[in-house]
Amino acid sequence: MPSTTPTNNQPPTTSHSGRASPRRLMYSYSRPPMPAPQPHRLLIVDDDPSIHELVQAMLVGANWEADSAASGDEALARLQGHTYDILLVDILMPGMDGLALLGLLRSRYPHIPVVIMTVKNTPDHVLGSLRRDAAAYLSKPFSRDAFLGTLHNALSTPVPGDDIKILSDKPNWISLQIRCRLATADRLSQFVRELPSDLDPEEREHVATAFRELLMNAVEHGGHLDPKKTVDLSYIRTARTIVYYIRDPGEGFSMDALAHAAVANTPEEPFRHVELRRQLGIRPGGFGLLMTKSFADELIYSAKGNEVILIKYLT
Repeated sequence: MPSTTPTNNQPPTTSHSGRASPRRLMYSYSRPPMPAPQPHRLLIVDDDPSIHELVQAMLVGANWEADSAASGDEALARLQGHTYDILLVDILMPGMDGLALLGLLRSRYPHIPVVIMTVKNTPDHVLGSLRRDAAAYLSKPFSRDAFLGTLHNALSTPVPGDDIKILSDKPNWISLQIRCRLATADRLSQFVRELPSDLDPEEREHVATAFRELLMNAVEHGGHLDPKKTVDLSYIRTARTIVYYIRDPGEGFSMDALAHAAVANTPEEPFRHVELRRQLGIRPGGFGLLMTKSFADELIYSAKGNEVILIKYLT
């Protein structure tokens, strides 16, 4: 309740008769404190106790509460009597593995997002998680920032069951079709980042950044964020190369029409596009394609401009 403590420090007043009137009690008012937000609840499912300790430590000060389960069966038992906002599930567990548990969770608790984690990245693990509608995919070890960011995104972004279609699931030739939603493209990028798991971490992050930029462009500029339209993409692995192929449903583009992008700048005027974007009323930016070209060994567009191949050579 608000504080209404009386104060008696007012001087007495005098009535018309000259006699002192009783002092009036003054009340001070203080606004009640805002209630603290309820913490999110996480269930950690992993047979490794050290992972539970690590995750609990990462959650300190982040407004999360976490419970632990050491197996899929224990996780299902906990869900019968407790409510959780999100589940963090390891793949490699004895008995019921994480992918089998994920399948049961999606059928019994479809409203609860599930983040998959694993120390062993394989195409089967990545595609198995996608096929069962995992909200996100984390490769161990992961940083605190990456972990908390993944939890936030998984909570705030629903997973429509038909947004990603797997067309080919061969480990060396993976083909997908996705609806033109930015959230879907962003979610898929997390999974595709883990496919070349044998690359140096920095190199893998560069390739993933380039792929994400191309995919976002395809969804936004080629598909115009129309979820009725789709983008086709493939990840192809050979003995000496990694190839990403993306085709959007748009009319394509010409490099000559990209004067507002940094990739069109000349060495003499490396920031010419910044002034042009200001004149055209376009938001600041335009460095995405230039960054993509710097991270790829080869970047090849079709004549129409709605298909692109990104090539990374393996040393």
